[in-house]
Amino acid sequence: MRLLTLITVVAVCIAGLSAPVYSLELIGRASLLMDPSSGRVLLEHNSREQLPVASVSKLMTLVLVLEALERGEAALDDVVTASPFAASKRGTRIWLEAGEQLTLEELLYAIAVGSANDAAVAVAEYLAGSETNFVELMNERASQLSLNETIFVNCTGLPEGDSHNLMSAKDVAVLARHAIGVPALMDYVSTYEYTMRPTTTKIPVLWNANKLLRRYYGVDGLKTGFTTEAGYCLAVTAQRDHLRLLAVSLGHKTEAERESEARSLLDYGFRKYHSLQLYSKDAVVSTVDCPNGEPRVVDVVLPEDFYITVERGKELDLTTVISLDQELNAPLAQGTAVGTITVLYEDQVVGVNTLAINQEVQKAKLVDLMFRLSRALAQGLY
Repeated sequence: MRLLTLITVVAVCIAGLSAPVYSLELIGRASLLMDPSSGRVLLEHNSREQLPVASVSKLMTLVLVLEALERGEAALDDVVTASPFAASKRGTRIWLEAGEQLTLEELLYAIAVGSANDAAVAVAEYLAGSETNFVELMNERASQLSLNETIFVNCTGLPEGDSHNLMSAKDVAVLARHAIGVPALMDYVSTYEYTMRPTTTKIPVLWNANKLLRRYYGVDGLKTGFTTEAGYCLAVTAQRDHLRLLAVSLGHKTEAERESEARSLLDYGFRKYHSLQLYSKDAVVSTVDCPNGEPRVVDVVLPEDFYITVERGKELDLTTVISLDQELNAPLAQGTAVGTITVLYEDQVVGVNTLAINQEVQKAKLVDLMFRLSRALAQGLY
């Protein structure tokens, strides 16, 4: 694919008071604050050390299941039969019995809300034939997402002898950033209460261990974890006024300490940064040429409002990089993606968005194509 790259510099003055001075004393083993819209790290502490992450690793389990659903390889109403091995899992669970059947959707809620280990294994076996096979898929997906400090040994996060699921805070953040964009995932991880077996025993009633869903304005996910070796861990995301933040905090001694540090990270982010609308929906930023299309030249627009995360009270010289596909072939539907727009401040990416065409492009008639060719020949373009 050939790309045309256009670079412009835009000066932006951020009105308002200068950013408040706000310091943090981070007490977890590792922490990170990210702008998930761009992937920019806003704050980090010991973010590259491999650490056990307990049930935070179930984010990958959920990602794989929901991506399989998106590809049509499974359906929410699929019936999953619990194996003796799945039913034997200890720790948090929904007390599956060997041979018991639940839908895939019910088991997804059990994993996302109740962090159920037996449900995670049942789903892994259903999709991959065995937990071992599923873990291979987990590590393969980790490699694809460039999670370079990640090693999965199971789908639950439970310790296996001296082996643990290991991730760095940076890798957890990268995985969580990807997870936010996986269809339906946020619906599951934002659920605070869920009742299993609703038509029979109604047991158990699951309560999300991410108490910030009810205690911190804007929080709508993602996943907690705890084992003796990992301590209390958390990946959490919150959105306020178009600004979404993602915080990771690992290795705390108590649940209260984990929550306090997550609050501090999010408070820091919301105080220091805000979201700036750089372009409105349908703003025209360029044009593309489709040699066999009618019309041949079509406007390139932002399909949605484009917000970037910037520090409060700063005047910025932003570099806008537009990359467009130069090998377009009609017909093309309105809204077809034809490139990307990237906004940089100095050497940091502060925003990335897709660009699309704002109208349908039909395939040009043969007579029109011949006329274009003759005109190009006359102008010495061929």
